[in-house]
Amino acid sequence: MAVRIRMTRAGSKRKPFYRFVVMDSSVQRDGGFLDWVGQYNPIAKPHDIKVDEAKVAKWLGRGATLSDGVRSLLKKNGTLKRLEGGAETAGGAEAAGGAVSAEGTEVQVQPDEARIEEGTQDSAS
Repeated sequence: MAVRIRMTRAGSKRKPFYRFVVMDSSVQRDGGFLDWVGQYNPIAKPHDIKVDEAKVAKWLGRGATLSDGVRSLLKKNGTLKRLEGGAETAGGAEAAGGAVSAEGTEVQVQPDEARIEEGTQDSAS
């Protein structure tokens, strides 16, 4: 089951607003959803975007993916940057060049090439 965070339309004719929901990717746009994580009102000036970042982080940690529309709105809102920053320190530290210690704090690890270069420079001197 591929889970996505995407928008579902609500509101009346010509007065839409959208909810950010977690649902199976095979379900139709306004079908049943697993969790409601935020909302977007394009009519309000400025646009009103409300997101429960803890829920989004929880679902992203479980393997959910963002739809293109949700990704762009979260990027404009600044939420995506905060979530990616939190993911690097929590689970994605290995991909960012660090490691997570037993206490849960990030430890910086130097790449092997840097260690080799340092060793060759010392022996060449």
